[in-house]
Amino acid sequence: MLKFYCLPWSRASGVFWLLEELGRPYQIELVDTRSPGGVPESYRAIQPNKKVPAIDHDGTVVTERAAICIYLADAFPEARLAPAIGDKRRAAYLTRLVYCDSVFDPAVAARAQGLEYTGNSFSFGLFEDMVANLEKLLAAEPYAVGDSFTAADTQLASGIHFTMNILNVLPKLPVFEQYLARATDRPAYRSYQAKEAELARQVTPIQFRR
Repeated sequence: MLKFYCLPWSRASGVFWLLEELGRPYQIELVDTRSPGGVPESYRAIQPNKKVPAIDHDGTVVTERAAICIYLADAFPEARLAPAIGDKRRAAYLTRLVYCDSVFDPAVAARAQGLEYTGNSFSFGLFEDMVANLEKLLAAEPYAVGDSFTAADTQLASGIHFTMNILNVLPKLPVFEQYLARATDRPAYRSYQAKEAELARQVTPIQFRR
C-alpha cells in the first residue's frame, strides 16, 4: 500500500501530480497543517516537523519532496519518469529535482518575504540568478531534462505555476509560460487537479498557502 500524506494546494501538490503520472493506486491521508489545533503529535512518527508531503510505501517512509520523487520514480520504473542509473541524463535529472527544493523554493520564499541579502549570505544564492538559470535552461530544452517529461517536471512546473501565477513573485516570462503549457498538457495533470480540488473541499476554512 502506498499512502500519501498531504494537504491540498500546498508543497505536496507536485508529488500529488507525480502520483497520478505513476498510474498506481495510492491512499490519501489528509494532514491539515493549518487547522487551529495543529497537526496531531503522532504525525511526527511520519514527518518529524509535522509537514507535508510524506509517503509510506509498504512501511517505508520517505519525506522531503526531492527524495520522495526520486524514490517513487525509481520504485515504479514502468512509468518512465526517471533516467535509469547509468543513463547520462541521470545527473541532470537529480540536479533539477534537488534544485527545486534547495534553490528555487527558498529563493522565491526570500523574495516573497522581502528579505534582502548578498549572494553568499545563503546557500541558495540570489533570486535573480535562479531566474536567469531557469530561463536559460527552459529556452534551451523543452523539459527539465532534455526533450522528455520526467518526475523533475512535476516539481518544477508546479513550482513555477504557483510562484508565477498565484504568488506573483516569479516574473511572467514567455519561456516560463511556454514551458508550463507543455508540461501541464497531460491527462495525469488534469486528473491530479480534479482530485486536489475535490480534496480541498474537505478543508475549512479554504485559505491555501504554500
